Amino acid sequence: MTEQHPPHGDLAPDTLVVAAGRPPREHDAPVNAPIVLSSTFYETRAPEAGDRIYARGSNPTWDPFEEALGLLEAAALPALVFGSGLGAAAAALSLVPTGGVVIMPRHGYAGSLGLAADLQARGRFELHLVDIADTESVLSLLEALAGRSTDGALMLWLESPTNPMLEVAELAVLTAAAHAAGAMVVADNTFNTPIVHRPLESGVDVVLHSVTKWLAGHSDVVLGALATDDPTLRERLLSHRTLHGAIAGPFEVWLALRGLRTLALRMERSQENAATLAHRLAGHSAVRRVRYPGLPTDPGHERAAAQFDGFGGIISIELDDAAAADALVAAVRLWLPATSLGGVESLIERRRRQPAEPETVPEELVRLSVGIENADDLWADLDRALRHARAS
Repeated sequence: MTEQHPPHGDLAPDTLVVAAGRPPREHDAPVNAPIVLSSTFYETRAPEAGDRIYARGSNPTWDPFEEALGLLEAAALPALVFGSGLGAAAAALSLVPTGGVVIMPRHGYAGSLGLAADLQARGRFELHLVDIADTESVLSLLEALAGRSTDGALMLWLESPTNPMLEVAELAVLTAAAHAAGAMVVADNTFNTPIVHRPLESGVDVVLHSVTKWLAGHSDVVLGALATDDPTLRERLLSHRTLHGAIAGPFEVWLALRGLRTLALRMERSQENAATLAHRLAGHSAVRRVRYPGLPTDPGHERAAAQFDGFGGIISIELDDAAAADALVAAVRLWLPATSLGGVESLIERRRRQPAEPETVPEELVRLSVGIENADDLWADLDRALRHARAS
């Protein structure tokens, strides 16, 4: 007899990451979902809706990850995994019809911003970049564009906190206003993860993840994902994934599910470390500004405290100039100078060294992705490197 799983709706997120997406509880069945390495599947009758048939459409290894992430995001449907975060972003932007309008934060994931700019240049839609933390200006723009929202032609794209400026948007307020204007709302939840915030609960239509980051958590896969409560939207996103071939390899998805199991613990440790370091950095003579929503002095602190279950594991600091920032990155020994974020290891990067980074990001800004190492060891390395950068 098969033993039933506990009702997932009764489980907290830090339990769901462990319990969701498990195989049925049958005698001698595996505890973990296996990897299925097959490009095609047996057919014993004419194909019907839901049949696998071919691995571009679905793969048994995707199912448990999609189930688990959907449950974590409080979605009524399984999520959809993509070959990259940018692949997921492309699918989300495909929901905007030709001639539509997209509103995006001026600061955010460079891939999404670059893709949106490219699509605007090709005449696909009109793009407006906004300060997403300036609620009134975003509301005014939504009101002005409301008359152009026929047939879902308007999309509001949210990212909160933003990358790398860590600006905090009023998600529920903006989402309600967007819907009143006839707009669809997409929220990039990569920084927060479902452990810290679940945007669907704020009324958002589609949630985006770069699975590469916190969800997988080990800097060893490149994946993306989308989650939604709307069956029609999910079907459109699934169709885009299938027709455009933005699919993930089963081994990468298996690794991502394996990483997901420790998400709550990793986020807990990263956030603890980030809070400790942010407070110490705020008093360091070599640091002109610390951007971290967990600091009471941060402009987004009250909003983050009201909306989120934590403040995340990303800190951005500003030094005297770009030379000092480069000297800091060159001087660290424990921190790893590399792009990306959300792994178990702590990463450091001067963001404007990336050609695609917006010019409104300060040249001297350094983004810190705080890992799970000992906080005192991380501080000792950072403090020594900061003093070296100030002296050089």
